[in-house]
Amino acid sequence: MSFRGRVLGIAEVLLRVPPLFVIDEILKLGLGINVYQEFNQDDLTYFVDKLENVESTVTNSTASVSLDARTYKIVIILVARFVLSILVCLSALCVFVLNTKHLTIVYLYLISVGLVIFSYWTNVNTVNTVIVNADQKNSSFDFLEFFHNFSLQHILEERGWMYQVVENYIAQTIMAFLFINIHLGPRYSTVQKLLPASFLIPSVLCILPISNSLLYHMPIISAFLPLALTTVVLWSSTIAIFQSIYSGYVQAKTFVSHFGVSALVENEWLRLNVPQVLRNFWVLRTLEYTVLFFFSGYWSLDDEHTPQYRLLKFLLVTGCETLTSVLGLTSVVSFICNYIGKFFQWILLTEDENDKNFGTVSAIVFYILALQTGLTSLEPDVRFVRLCRNFCLLFTALLHFTHNILNPLLMSLSASHNPSIKRHVHALLVCAVLVTLSFSLMYLLWTTQETSTWLLAVTAFSIEVIVKVFVSLSIYCLFLYDAKRETFWEKLDDYIYYIRSFGSTIEFCFGIFLFFNGAWILLFESGSAIRAVMMCIHAYFNIWCDAKAGWSVFMKRRTAVNKIESLAEADREQLQSLDDVCAICYQEMHSAKITKCKHFFHGVCLRKWLYVQDRCPLCHEILHLVNSEEKKDAEPIRLENEFNHR
Repeated sequence: MSFRGRVLGIAEVLLRVPPLFVIDEILKLGLGINVYQEFNQDDLTYFVDKLENVESTVTNSTASVSLDARTYKIVIILVARFVLSILVCLSALCVFVLNTKHLTIVYLYLISVGLVIFSYWTNVNTVNTVIVNADQKNSSFDFLEFFHNFSLQHILEERGWMYQVVENYIAQTIMAFLFINIHLGPRYSTVQKLLPASFLIPSVLCILPISNSLLYHMPIISAFLPLALTTVVLWSSTIAIFQSIYSGYVQAKTFVSHFGVSALVENEWLRLNVPQVLRNFWVLRTLEYTVLFFFSGYWSLDDEHTPQYRLLKFLLVTGCETLTSVLGLTSVVSFICNYIGKFFQWILLTEDENDKNFGTVSAIVFYILALQTGLTSLEPDVRFVRLCRNFCLLFTALLHFTHNILNPLLMSLSASHNPSIKRHVHALLVCAVLVTLSFSLMYLLWTTQETSTWLLAVTAFSIEVIVKVFVSLSIYCLFLYDAKRETFWEKLDDYIYYIRSFGSTIEFCFGIFLFFNGAWILLFESGSAIRAVMMCIHAYFNIWCDAKAGWSVFMKRRTAVNKIESLAEADREQLQSLDDVCAICYQEMHSAKITKCKHFFHGVCLRKWLYVQDRCPLCHEILHLVNSEEKKDAEPIRLENEFNHR
């Protein structure tokens, strides 16, 4: 991408950040219904007592429920603030999803309105300063005398308010220049010439000998023209705004009807570049709170913690106090984890496309943990502890995902007889790192933390990683040993099955343990609807589905073994007279099973074949008849094979 394209991309991302700040501020206010912040203690106590009286009245089934004017006023204020907050949030979301052209227009209009308001505010402050100074001297300002006796020392000592007049004049000049160039109103030549005078006239009149009453009303008069322009733009664009909203709705509806909701979400996610926008929002928000931390004096407090620790704790606590900030932190975590995944891919010398969703999976895990533990509703100290615990759980999840990248690589290196020693060493090094990190995490937590349900969960995840790594290494070693053998190893499949069954059994036991651990947390520690839903998902996918799949594999293997044992074993003379290879694996046969259709196969190979279907690999005749239905299905095939043979 060219430099211009990168700059435009960064600018588009930054333009979508302010709506998130608006939503974040509204969420910090509790959508306008946070009574503990908005009302004084007397009103709050009265309101709570009144609600308790109403509740007791309804409980006692009393017919009449009365609320006085004071309670009605509080309720109306809360409802109005809630509705206004919802409308502002929806407006911010609408601005967020606009395309770049319309987004630029909205910002130009908002900047022009802001310039008018700021110009009026600075003019009012300057005029008030001049009026107060004139009242203190009880005389009007003599303009001719001022210029006749002009001296810098006289201005500094007697008329210090002139500094504010000059500053306001310079500021109004800059604001007038900006407004003239960015306002969206009609650009008539006469209006364009009057706009600078509209901004500057209060500053000029402040040094002229005019009455205070006229000077007092000059800021309102000067703001009339730019305010009229912005109002005309708003009213003239109302129809266009509604048409744009309706056309966007029609386009989205058409897209959903053709491609589905998931395709629409994915398309908008890419168009809006949501992860990068959230990441920039959280970084800017963190910089804002960093400045507040230094100016508030927290840096210089004398306590047992270092200033760096206090800063880190402050930023982490404030960085997840609303849902939008949690989303921003999730995007940052995803960005970091994505590079961790790339680092492991670089070490393992692999570029599998399926391994590039490292950051996506990490973001999902972190956000689910944040919602499940209710980070935004916790007290600051408790939130910091819970956030650190969530990071530990995320760390174990990263270890699991790294093993998911490592396991197929180990199997491919051992089964394909890859001669590259470098790749083998890198894979074994990552195995050692996974085991070391798991043991180190467990040692650190058990020596510094008290026993709790969270600690047991982290320990279970860590032990599960270690078991997975040793299972993968065991199968890897078996494959390497089989590669050096000159004869076919029939017991290899049995050993691999036993090792994987052991690992799956351990994982299944840990899954049951984590389910009961989560149930204890749900019932006795921190129950929530999200935690209950996640427990149901865990019980279905990690317990029921795994148990069902494991039982199915066990029954298939047991059935296949029984079928193979019912077949005749080939003796040495038959194998020597046949002098052939197994038609399934193309390996020399030192032992074989004879099917009813007189074909020879390795017993292990035939057992694997029976996992797929119950027919001979060569003639497709039924190998083992169990019931009358299979006999009925096998009869046409038998007749067809006999006809072809004749």
